[in-house]
Amino acid sequence: MELYELTVHELIEKLDKKEITISDITKSYLSRIKEKEDDVQAFVTVTEKEALEKAEELDKKETRTKYMGIPIGIKDNICTKGLKTTCSSKMLENFIAPYDATVMEKINNENMITLGKLNMDEFAMGSSTEFSAFKTTKNPWDLKRVPGGSSGGSAASVASNMVPWALGSETGGSIRQPSSLCGTVGLKTTYGLVSRFGLIAFASSLDQIGPVTKDVEDNALLLNVIAGYDSKDSTSKNIEKKDYTKALVNDVKGLKIGVPKEFFGEGINDEVRESIIQAIEKYKELGAIVEECSLDIANEALSTYYIIAGAEASSNLGRFDGIRYGYRTKNASNLKEIFVNSRTEAFGPEVKRRIITGTYVLSSGYYDAYYKKAQKVRTIIKDKFNELFSKYDVLITPTSPTVAFGIGEKTDNALEMYLADLCTIPINIAGVPALSLPCGVDKEGMPIGMQIIGKHFDEETIYRAAYTYEQNTKFRETYKPYFKK
Repeated sequence: MELYELTVHELIEKLDKKEITISDITKSYLSRIKEKEDDVQAFVTVTEKEALEKAEELDKKETRTKYMGIPIGIKDNICTKGLKTTCSSKMLENFIAPYDATVMEKINNENMITLGKLNMDEFAMGSSTEFSAFKTTKNPWDLKRVPGGSSGGSAASVASNMVPWALGSETGGSIRQPSSLCGTVGLKTTYGLVSRFGLIAFASSLDQIGPVTKDVEDNALLLNVIAGYDSKDSTSKNIEKKDYTKALVNDVKGLKIGVPKEFFGEGINDEVRESIIQAIEKYKELGAIVEECSLDIANEALSTYYIIAGAEASSNLGRFDGIRYGYRTKNASNLKEIFVNSRTEAFGPEVKRRIITGTYVLSSGYYDAYYKKAQKVRTIIKDKFNELFSKYDVLITPTSPTVAFGIGEKTDNALEMYLADLCTIPINIAGVPALSLPCGVDKEGMPIGMQIIGKHFDEETIYRAAYTYEQNTKFRETYKPYFKK
């Protein structure tokens, strides 16, 4: 077995036993990147030289901390000091971050090795990673299909064994949806659990950083590293530090699971629906208490999300004006032309679409009709989740309505692309945590993801439910040939 096939906890075990060195691991993953990157196109930047130098330096240390030398990939909207942080946009094509995001400080404090920055939909706006200014990332299971988005580079790099784990970001499903389409484990954390400082903002009241991993145990390990209060982030919650690996118990007896019937209706692919139903039956076999329930909010959540996210994107992206930093047009003779031409030339079509929508809903005469009303609906959605969580420990739904779709299949139809996030968006609106883990494949061999939703700051129960299912189904062992392709 190649080192790049191992999970992080397996790599740590081998390092502890001194069976391998940090340089061995780093070289294995860099070799895998050289083998697969031309096909998958997951990276914007590969830091080969820096990674090898750091690995050699760490190998010389006499004592080793837990995560020392473990490689990681970073989504390219997370600031990394001294490295390009482009958001996969021409606007920031040559931007080198002058500081580290808080999550990067934590990664660096653990002496992990950054292998590079990962491709994404421009400014995290998209569901397929086709809206990058630089390249289209492919799904490692089928290179003719999308990996999902916007964290497509994160999910594809983990699924193709080019990194053992990665950081992604979420606004409306951008970790969970690509994790579903690529057969990885992705967690959207409770809003406020992980610092957003240094995450280039799309929609500030929705954005969250989270882990993308090969299995549930690795996911909990990475959350242990990045979670925690940060005084530099005003939305960060000061809660007690937890060890999420303690929740990895193979037991769901007595766990109360709600299954919202509305998430299994129109728009959900038949094979996806059947796969989730089979997973629910497995939970029943394992002793969980499963009941059908109602959460009739999907359509309202979708509308609410695109109003709020667009409005906040319009505000956040106003800073990219060709003056302070970022791309500046060469085709301008006055200040107004610098503003207009810089933004016209540097922003892609999806970013422009969302800025225009957001500016419209914030404009005089439309603020009350759209943005204010959307915020009221947001409160209703939160209340409906809270009501269900007074009865159930977790909720289970599909993560994505379909498996990965073909490259170019939906780029000309914005509404169809937006519907790809139908099952994930309500979670961001409510600010609750949710995890996607693979639960099978369709008849063409493409992975299907199951979504487990939990209460605010109750990632432990989600991990317990996910770990138990994973241990009793062994997805990676069953479908190992796909990970070797």
